[in-house]
Amino acid sequence: MKIDLTVAAIPAFIGAMVAEHAWQRAHPVEPGTRAGDYQLADTVASLSMGLGSLAAPYVARRLLDPVTPGVGRHGRTLLAVGAAAAVLTTVGDVVRRRVRDGSLPEPQTVPAAVRAVQDELADIRLGPALPREERPAIAPVLRRTHGALAVSAVASTALVTSTTWAAMTAGKRLFARSPLDLGTGPWAAVAAVLGWDFIYYWNHRASHESRWLWAVHVVHHSSERYNLSTALRQPVAEGVTLTVPYGLLALAGVRPALIEQARGINLIYQFWIHTEAIQRLGWVEKVFNTPSHHRVHHGSNRDYLDRNHGSILILWDRLFGTFEEEDEPVVYGLTSNVDSYNPARIATHEWADIAADVAAADDWHDRFSFLLRRPGWAYARRPAAGVA
Repeated sequence: MKIDLTVAAIPAFIGAMVAEHAWQRAHPVEPGTRAGDYQLADTVASLSMGLGSLAAPYVARRLLDPVTPGVGRHGRTLLAVGAAAAVLTTVGDVVRRRVRDGSLPEPQTVPAAVRAVQDELADIRLGPALPREERPAIAPVLRRTHGALAVSAVASTALVTSTTWAAMTAGKRLFARSPLDLGTGPWAAVAAVLGWDFIYYWNHRASHESRWLWAVHVVHHSSERYNLSTALRQPVAEGVTLTVPYGLLALAGVRPALIEQARGINLIYQFWIHTEAIQRLGWVEKVFNTPSHHRVHHGSNRDYLDRNHGSILILWDRLFGTFEEEDEPVVYGLTSNVDSYNPARIATHEWADIAADVAAADDWHDRFSFLLRRPGWAYARRPAAGVA
């Protein structure tokens, strides 16, 4: 029977949290001055999301496989729904611009003579263009319907893309196509762990640089405290994300069972670095990720944002320019905190914001930019786009 290393490590996780809490009681500080101290509601939220992350892959498989093109019987239905929503949204864009601006958009591919006929027909159907101050407002129900269609189109596209990508890049599928097999020896295990760690760095970095991926990962950064329970505050929506596929290791000859073990080792290593009880570790910090390095990663300080993405090795950050030393007190949490201990709110708040932004956007460029570009771009754009 295959054993998930992260599940097997649960007793050790609990024991370590008890030990950390005991250390905190033995080294008391004034209340509110150490962000690593345990707070009941925060800890319960973290533990519940940790349990949710264990169940999520099984739930996601049952929910997503049926709508994955080429895998489930409803894949084509999802494609059709997304295409229909996109067409209706585009029609709505044209009508909305016509009502708002008093004329149809001016596509460069339409000859002037044809354009004149279109404008004349539009004037007959919708009336002549009005001065801006006299133009009718779009009915709220139509605005909401148009926004819902836009969200449906973008969500369908994201869902089809992520599920199809996951199915195509699965380790078992790619290993079956690879001419290589590194076997099960120690060098194969080392290749699996180092390979996973390298790919993890790029996926973790991408999770801070694309809002779609950030909506999944933001769960882990949502706590304003930093202790071992924070390590268990894991995403529950990884089934609807995009990654550099760990299946690439299978193409290189690493067996899928070793890839899964490498995943477990990677996650277990990350547990102990979520603490304020351990300070600097000397030469170790030149090569490995440590609590000091990872405290920086969880900081919302301006100089700490999007730094130190490594998991086991900090070498990747040093090599690729994302390393930052801990040199000022860390302010944990988000640049705009959730202010909730409700796991459902924590897991969905960024998705809800993306949906609101997509619904309010005027064109496809902005809609997909709100999904794909950096979170900072979206947050700066929201006031200009009229999104509260």
